[in-house]
Amino acid sequence: MLHLKQISLAFGAQVLFRDVNWHLGRKDRVALVGPNGAGKSTLMRIICGAITADRGEVSTVKGCTFGYLPQEGIVARGSTLLEEVKSGLSELLDMQRKMADLEVRLEHAKGEDTNGLLESYGDLQDQFDARGGYTIDAVAGSVLRGLGFSPDQWERPCSSFSGGWQMRIALARLLVKRPSILLLDEPTNHLDIEARNWLEDYLLDYPGAVILVSHDRFFLDMTVNRCAEIARGKLVDFHSNFSGFEKEREKRWAAVQKAYVRQQEEIQRLERFITKFRYKATKAAQVQSRVKMLEKMVRIDPPPEPPRRIRVRLPVARRSGRIVLEAEGIRKSYGDLLVLDGVGLRLLRGEKVALVGHNGAGKTTLLRILAGALERDSGLVELGYQVLLSYFAQDQSQELDPENTVLREVAKASAFDRMAGLRSMLGSFLFSGDSVDKPISVISGGERNRVALAKLLLAESNLLLLDEPTNHLDLASKDVLLEALKNYEGTVLFVSHDRHFVNGLADKILEIDGGRIEETLGRYEEYLEAKMAKEAGFSVESQGVRWWTTSSGQVKEEVPFPPDGGPPEDSTGTCRNQRRKLNDPRAGGKRQKDGKRQKSSARLKGRGAEATGEARKLAYRRRREEERRLGRRREKLQRRLESIQTTIEERETEVAHLEKLMATPGFFTSLERSKDASKRHADLIWEVKSLYDQWALLEMQIQG
Repeated sequence: MLHLKQISLAFGAQVLFRDVNWHLGRKDRVALVGPNGAGKSTLMRIICGAITADRGEVSTVKGCTFGYLPQEGIVARGSTLLEEVKSGLSELLDMQRKMADLEVRLEHAKGEDTNGLLESYGDLQDQFDARGGYTIDAVAGSVLRGLGFSPDQWERPCSSFSGGWQMRIALARLLVKRPSILLLDEPTNHLDIEARNWLEDYLLDYPGAVILVSHDRFFLDMTVNRCAEIARGKLVDFHSNFSGFEKEREKRWAAVQKAYVRQQEEIQRLERFITKFRYKATKAAQVQSRVKMLEKMVRIDPPPEPPRRIRVRLPVARRSGRIVLEAEGIRKSYGDLLVLDGVGLRLLRGEKVALVGHNGAGKTTLLRILAGALERDSGLVELGYQVLLSYFAQDQSQELDPENTVLREVAKASAFDRMAGLRSMLGSFLFSGDSVDKPISVISGGERNRVALAKLLLAESNLLLLDEPTNHLDLASKDVLLEALKNYEGTVLFVSHDRHFVNGLADKILEIDGGRIEETLGRYEEYLEAKMAKEAGFSVESQGVRWWTTSSGQVKEEVPFPPDGGPPEDSTGTCRNQRRKLNDPRAGGKRQKDGKRQKSSARLKGRGAEATGEARKLAYRRRREEERRLGRRREKLQRRLESIQTTIEERETEVAHLEKLMATPGFFTSLERSKDASKRHADLIWEVKSLYDQWALLEMQIQG
């Protein structure tokens, strides 16, 4: 599909590529990896022809097409959203216009002209149908829905969308176009988690090759089967996903390091022999032999030093009370748009909580209200005892002093005893060498965001509210930030669309949807499992929480289970588990020196045996009930699966009948009839796809 031959490129003294040879298969999914500034984006631009290398050749198979999405700078204007996305199918749109012209001419044609026009129209219609022309609207609609555009936005002018949505528009246009080689530079920067999940599935089924750059580790693991590392002017291939690449790179580095050390020892041994016996006539032949050995030896380049493991310890102002923040009945609307409707939450000391939800659900609005940066319409927000709050907003960089250097700006927020570690801290956020002395006024927007984040993390606090802290960070910087926040002794409430970061940090998930909050204990993986189970319409237990759902998928009841597997508490909390009964100080017993009541050893032992027997009986009954419930669940799912299969067959039959009808000559002479048929066809295609998705989910649940 693609072959790079002896590609070399340099900017002044900086050599990006030196005699790079590389090939790309027809269905390869490749991630370009390497440190910032290594040349990943530059290589993409060379491949698609945007820039020319100093030396070398880029060759492709005949008919190969490229689609390139840069990191930023794309703005669509002068058309509606749907028109802009469909413009990626320019050839099909040209064919559609030609068919419309032929239809008009057929209305006024007579005699022999009619036969010629009908023949031309038939040939054109066959080509149009073979290339999926009748599914243009359905394909465009599917992509737009997947990337988070609601149908009521499709007729909006593109100029009314902000920068992040502009990049989504550009991505949608490329995905609809389906070039042979898709080049995506940071495609997930402006996508929420739902859109990233959809894009993963889309790229896995993409018919062409994909080359992408991303700092989302989870996204790379799910989408690529090759990683090409760019470093020190070379490009090295690893045939694995990103996690496999990291392990394999460590193995290769260790092997090269071992071979280099062994060769250096051999060189030193030979040189010692030559130096010692250079002037001895009896050893002349042996000396010459070793000199030739050194001359013929292929020297191994010294391996690069492995990246230093930077550890950052965030300062904590003081220990706060157990309840750090409590909010109740928060409402916020913008005109007729109700964003938050009676939201309530409670943060406890030491919790790491992720705030998730689709774009526009109200995550940033809620964070701003909790931080005091935005007035609420109603409700109550209270900080706990000795709580000192720090807030990082998406536009936090606007608060920086443009006259300060990077180092001086960060130093303002740091305590005196941490000044020595400022350069290391800045290095973890991609500022090294002389770059720390650059004025804030001359650095880029992404660099300003990194300065603002470093400044915030150096300030003393015990409650952090972070809105998209991982934006503009590379993978190494994200790892540094993740490790620092995991070891942070305070409380963290954060918004992030990086699933690896969320899964690695959060111990509780708060989902905002429809103006309300739903809480799930556990990591992001458990949250996804619980959400999938709820959508499938059956109960699931995860991290001590059981969800009961109706057939329509609506939550009927949430009953928390104690962590030791005891019986559930009712709404008043009157039913307690055996462990809490045993530890109840009101049950009597001697008071020890520390003032706590304890049961006598004999009584405790007797109670423990009794509790163990009761617990076993309870566990047995629960297992039997669970088995019966699983059986009923499978039967219910099987019935739903059969119903969906029947519906799919009916819809596919209707699609086939409609396509046959649309292929008949003269069908499109009636504009109203053709428009209705096209709309119905698009709706059917979308419905069939949705039914297949439901069918796959039910199959998975039945097999599980």
